[in-house]
Amino acid sequence: MTVTETPARTTHTVPVDGDDLDVWHVAAAHDDLAGPAGRPAIVMAHGLAGTKDSGLAPFAEQLAAAGLEVLALDFRGFGASGGTPRQQVSIARQLADYRAVVAHARGLPAVDADRVALWGVSLSGGHVLSLAAADPRIAAVVSLTPLVDGLAAGRHALAHHRPTAMARSTALGVASRVAARRGRPARTMPVVAPPGELGALTLPGCVEDYTAITGPTWRNEIDAAVGLELGSVRAGRDAKRVDCPTLVQIGDLDRSAPPHAAAKAAFAARATVHHYPCDHFDVWPGRDWHAAAVRHQVAFLTRVLAPSTAAR
Repeated sequence: MTVTETPARTTHTVPVDGDDLDVWHVAAAHDDLAGPAGRPAIVMAHGLAGTKDSGLAPFAEQLAAAGLEVLALDFRGFGASGGTPRQQVSIARQLADYRAVVAHARGLPAVDADRVALWGVSLSGGHVLSLAAADPRIAAVVSLTPLVDGLAAGRHALAHHRPTAMARSTALGVASRVAARRGRPARTMPVVAPPGELGALTLPGCVEDYTAITGPTWRNEIDAAVGLELGSVRAGRDAKRVDCPTLVQIGDLDRSAPPHAAAKAAFAARATVHHYPCDHFDVWPGRDWHAAAVRHQVAFLTRVLAPSTAAR
């Protein structure tokens, strides 16, 4: 592991399967949540094709201000992290990346290894449920506007997209998979594009909503097979095996991640649930429901990760 410093945070390099993850570490601002073994930590990552410099910093900084050690990662193939192929979503690889950073967090001198929590949004909001179901040491979960069921997401998309547009992206995705199996470069498409054009997210307003938060390492490009990969998401099924305190935050008008599937997963996980009368991107910095979403995260995490609570 290597560590570099900036005025606001340190950057850690965490190895995983021969590649390096680029991880921001935002230190806790105070010791209010500290116990004999150290302070609680939370590991966070972005959603579909997102990078940590695309809107994660305000969440991380406010959680650190509440007394948590915060580690935010770029998945392999995205942002500042290493790994090839680039711009390709792999559920299995992203889960492995989370696990590597959790292990890294547990080894930090300032961190209480038994109070490491997970934070995810959109696609990674489903990841954190699957990870917590498999790791009983996870202390808490925050799942923000999560995508938890690929099949439900596909049906949800049909209600908001033209069937011809979905057929075009599916055909390109199949072509990309075939090319990869033959050792050829993947076929790509934009992450976001205007309605009627080819892209992973093409609902009205998506281009403006997504690019409003994107940072310098983000690229508007993704392996076209992403739709096929998302079809395998079954995080909702894992939710019933989550035993740690869990917060699920649902946008009731979410056009990208089906809110009814998120509600079912929350019920299965016996989660604390907050509903917001908003769309998928309205919980991000600069939007109407960001302050409420962060306030609820801070209240939940400071309660369930307090030393006296975690020791029970």
